[in-house]
Amino acid sequence: MAIRQIVKLGDEVLRKKSFAVTDFGERTHELLGDMYDTLKKANGAGLAAVQVGVLRRIFLVIKGESIEDGVYEMLNPEIIKESGEQYGTEGCLSVPGKWGEVKRPYKVTVKYQDRYGKPKTLKAEGFLAKAICHEYDHLNGVVYVDKADNLRAEEK
Repeated sequence: MAIRQIVKLGDEVLRKKSFAVTDFGERTHELLGDMYDTLKKANGAGLAAVQVGVLRRIFLVIKGESIEDGVYEMLNPEIIKESGEQYGTEGCLSVPGKWGEVKRPYKVTVKYQDRYGKPKTLKAEGFLAKAICHEYDHLNGVVYVDKADNLRAEEK
C-alpha cells in the first residue's frame, strides 16, 4: 500500500460533503490500505477519506490505544443514536499543531458497512465515540475547529 498526502485546513475539499460508497471492490480496498498506512505513519486516532482528497463516505478509527490494536473501517456510516455528553481536547491531522475543546456525545451507535458492503452496527463510548463523531463530521465537510472552544497552538 501507499502513504497518501494529508489535506490541510484551507483546502476546499475538506469543506465538501462526501459521496456514498457503491463500489466495494479492489479500488476501495486499495484506498482502505493506503488510509491505514497513512494513519499509522501520522500516528493519529482516525482518518477520513476526504483527508486524503477522496470524497467518499469512509473513515478509519483506531480500536484501542494505538493502531496496533486494529482499526474500524467504516463505509457509509450513519450515527443513529447519541447519548450523554463529554467535553475534551481534540486535534486533527488536517490541522497540525492546533488543539481545542469540543463537546461530543459520550455514547453513540453507528450503522456502517465493512469493506465488503456487509452491514454492521457498533455501540461506542468515551474516546471511541469522540473519534467516530470527529471523523463523521469530516464526511459532511465539518472540521473540529468549527465546534472548538479555546483553540490554541500545540505546546512544545
